[in-house]
Amino acid sequence: MQKEEPKIKQLVEAADGLSLGISIVVAVLLGIGIGIGLQKLTDAQWTLWIGVFIGVGAAISNIYKAYSKQKKSLEELASDPRYNYKANQELQKKYDAEDDD
Repeated sequence: MQKEEPKIKQLVEAADGLSLGISIVVAVLLGIGIGIGLQKLTDAQWTLWIGVFIGVGAAISNIYKAYSKQKKSLEELASDPRYNYKANQELQKKYDAEDDD
């Protein structure tokens, strides 16, 4: 019998994936807002681009943080003996040898 996952876990996983997309959009919009603010303060058209670059930089930083978190999680999973292919092969050989006895 397979154990059913709680519905809240599925909701949290979906929200986690959605939060990266939202954080990218918010970072870019905040950067554009900063650029518009700088443009109004200085009356220079090019200062808008400073804000755009700040927003894009923040979005890239968010992506890198999410990637690092996911990579760490996958490395922990890979080190788990239940999912280690090599360790499972050695265990299988051990059990096969015991069956032959």
